Amino acid sequence: MEWVETTGRTVPEALDAALDMLGVHEDEVEFEVLVEPKSGFLGRFGGADARIRARVKPVSREKPGDRRRRKQGRRREGGGGDRRSDGRRPRNGGRGAKPRADEKARPNEGEQQMSESATIPIEEQAAAAVEFAAGLVDAFGSRAEVTSVIDDDVINVDVAGDDLGLLVGPKGATLQAIEELVRAVVQRESGGYGARVYVDVAGYRAKRRIALEAFTRKIVAEVVESGEEQALEPMGAADRKVVHDTVNEIDGVETLSEGEDPRRYVVIRPL
Repeated sequence: MEWVETTGRTVPEALDAALDMLGVHEDEVEFEVLVEPKSGFLGRFGGADARIRARVKPVSREKPGDRRRRKQGRRREGGGGDRRSDGRRPRNGGRGAKPRADEKARPNEGEQQMSESATIPIEEQAAAAVEFAAGLVDAFGSRAEVTSVIDDDVINVDVAGDDLGLLVGPKGATLQAIEELVRAVVQRESGGYGARVYVDVAGYRAKRRIALEAFTRKIVAEVVESGEEQALEPMGAADRKVVHDTVNEIDGVETLSEGEDPRRYVVIRPL
């Protein structure tokens, strides 16, 4: 998976910028700090922004049989299953032990945030996503066909049928909540290292992307004509990515994101 490099006054700000570029949630990425932020003389001169590199967490594509053989191989290594290859115990005290409070990840302190690959194959994650989504559809009393397509390391869950407006909700709010629930289930099933999951109902997201691209180009034209920046309404990470990608294809303007989720928004401004 391709890495992206971003900067910010702090590590969290640099991470926010990376999330916008990747169009994912924080629990779906791994990152490492390349440059720690530094304060300049009297807080003004000679300072340096934080710089990180980030990517979407890699997803395991191994077959269940391969995973069992690997686990069996580790068990046969003789007695020291909780020890590393150099003979020392892991910092967290071994399998099943909780890390100490001072060992938890602190992104603002610049600790490297890297993960292992997913614990279950992406095909099993897709099956879990479809099963849970189908259960939600039934709970809504709707009749629909739920399928999934794996595109690289992304699971696209599609809900197709008639009269599914209830599953979309005002401005896609219900669909967003459904997607969050499905994503949470996949993350739980995969031990926190699941694939990216997107859910679409009756083609709503595809239609919204087309409409959002057209809206963004309209705003860009206004920004270029007036020479003044414009702030858009708060959006989710996926929608912000559409805006960023659209603006990046146009000369003379740039984007930045401001605010905190769920009120984070994109600003389009002239160069």
